[in-house]
Amino acid sequence: MMGLLVLCVFAVVFNYISASTEVCTNTLLPGAKGDQGGIGEEGDLGKLGKNGPPGLPGVPGETGLKGEVGHTGKMGPIGDKGDKGDIGLEGHSGLKGKPGTTCDCGRYRKVVGQLDVNVGKLKNAAKFVKNVILGLKETEEMYYLLVKEPKRFGEASMNCKLRGGTLAMPKTSNTNNLMADYVSQAGLTRVYIGVQAQSKDTDRTSSYVYADSSPLQGFAAWSQEPELQSIVSPTTNSTCVELLSTGTWGHVECEATMFFICEFPKSRRRGGGGRGTPASASS
Repeated sequence: MMGLLVLCVFAVVFNYISASTEVCTNTLLPGAKGDQGGIGEEGDLGKLGKNGPPGLPGVPGETGLKGEVGHTGKMGPIGDKGDKGDIGLEGHSGLKGKPGTTCDCGRYRKVVGQLDVNVGKLKNAAKFVKNVILGLKETEEMYYLLVKEPKRFGEASMNCKLRGGTLAMPKTSNTNNLMADYVSQAGLTRVYIGVQAQSKDTDRTSSYVYADSSPLQGFAAWSQEPELQSIVSPTTNSTCVELLSTGTWGHVECEATMFFICEFPKSRRRGGGGRGTPASASS
């Protein structure tokens, strides 16, 4: 009887649950797609990005037109004389010559004697031309030319080089006296010579050199007069030397203009250069 009661209660509850049509759920279903919205406002400018990699090299341009020829520049100074070359190899011996004939020298002696006389006359004439007409002085090794053109020291040095020589360098007492007499006979009191200070030192004996860059050795004729004997000041340009007609030397400004003496070695003419005497001795 009790089991039947339980069964009836269970049947009533089951019918009640089955009769209810409401379902409890939390699920949200999406709605229909809306219309497209309008375009928004322009945004702010973004930050600059990093530099990109360099591009490839461009195609080379066409070659430009050739420019006009420029003006010819001034001629540069004449360079120093080069060193003497080495002695060449000895040549092959020549063929043996034919036997000579016996010389009858008696009839030639008169001709030879006359030639000696003529040669002597030519030497005297040449000496007259050099010493009187051209006004040259000479020693066994050198010719000396007094150039009566007022120039600065550097210009005088270049002028002598263009003539084929250098500013005169009195390296011995005899040469110095000859040059001093040359100046005196010309009615002058002072001229430039080839002596100049190599550096701005106070020791004039060690710092002065000749025009050929050789140092003063064994001879110098510095004047004892205070105004000519004064040591060169490092702040001036008194690094050049003048020869007085008395035979003494004095310091002088290199920018001063005065006459000068050039020297020319006689050995050049013997060497076949054709320049034993000055090339322009008309001054």
